[in-house]
Amino acid sequence: MNMETRVESGSGQGLGNRVAGLSRNQKIALGAAPLALLAGVILWEGNGAPAPAAPPPPVVTVATPLVRQVAEWDDYSGRFEASKSVEVRPRVSGAITGVYFTDGTVVRQGQLLFTIDQRPYRAALAQAQAAVASARSDLTLAQANLGRATRLLAVDAVSRSDVDQLRAKVQASQAELAAANAQVQARALDLSFTQVRAPIGGRISDRRIDPGNLVQGGGSGADGSLLTTINALDPIYFTFDASEALFLKARRAKETGAAPSDVQIRLQDETDYRWHGRLDFADNGLDTRSGTIRLRAIVSNGTQFLTPGMFGNMRLSDGVPERALLVPDAAVSTDQARKIVMVAAKDGSLTPHPVMVGPVIDGLRVIRSGLAPTDQVVIAGAQLVMPGMKAKLQPGKITAVAAATAQPDTVSAPLSGQATFASR
Repeated sequence: MNMETRVESGSGQGLGNRVAGLSRNQKIALGAAPLALLAGVILWEGNGAPAPAAPPPPVVTVATPLVRQVAEWDDYSGRFEASKSVEVRPRVSGAITGVYFTDGTVVRQGQLLFTIDQRPYRAALAQAQAAVASARSDLTLAQANLGRATRLLAVDAVSRSDVDQLRAKVQASQAELAAANAQVQARALDLSFTQVRAPIGGRISDRRIDPGNLVQGGGSGADGSLLTTINALDPIYFTFDASEALFLKARRAKETGAAPSDVQIRLQDETDYRWHGRLDFADNGLDTRSGTIRLRAIVSNGTQFLTPGMFGNMRLSDGVPERALLVPDAAVSTDQARKIVMVAAKDGSLTPHPVMVGPVIDGLRVIRSGLAPTDQVVIAGAQLVMPGMKAKLQPGKITAVAAATAQPDTVSAPLSGQATFASR
């Protein structure tokens, strides 16, 4: 260990002697070498990892709102009902002898449907006719006796009281003849009632009684046996319930003369409103339990395709077409309880505009207020930016889509459910 210590001491003294033997410039260069090495390392690291560049601004598509004339509609749901409905019941009793229609077909008014056994009623008519002949014979005899008594009265051959009795006999015979004639008419009616005919034209249901069965006639109608039913389908009624708010709105519009009565209806499997009609009835009071009132529209149904009980969606125009601004429904976003649309300035900065929305027309949302026709509305890429940010603006165009591919109205308007472009 003493030897190793001496070696180290000798090495240190040798290095010190060598440094001491250097010139002044050599000593300065030796001290600057570590600093130069450190500067080179720092410079190399800076050149190898440059600072990241700022990202480019997001690209958004902007366009001015579409300005069109639109007619807004109020939406209702209801069902079709027959304009006339009749339960066919017999007026006289008897056995059914024939059925003269096909179940479910269209029958005309007066068409023969059923026949009832006529034999008892023919016999009753013959009996009544015989009573008429007897009463007419009695009247003829009474008139002859009165004529003879009247001639004898001129020569005082009979008393005046006898003549009065004969005159009363003639009057009684006349009354009996009139009663007998009335019985003939009644029996003839009963005979005609054995032929059950359609009281109205329309689509008939199936027969409830087959031939050979006995049916009970009823003068009051409800007591008679039900044979079948007939519904008049052209025109047909469409009944629906309207809320008090919608009813008040329609009444206000009617007072100003801007409330048309034309309605349009579509069925469950239809995309367009192909059935047209007009309002013809409103009930005389509102239901206090539901706050609604019953209304009715009359619809032409020449093909008799519409059937009672069928469900339909109806729309009623709420007035004169008005000028409106429309934007894609996707351009409208929700911020808590309000609707907003992003509007771009010329420098690319984006600002949210609170708007009041209306219904959807062919995929475009009606903007009632909050936008100007010259505003540049962000119609694509709005999810990439935040309010206050700047974006690169790309021009676009707002166009209506086909009604079949339009998105459904997801925002409920307070008074109107739909709208259409008004014809120009």
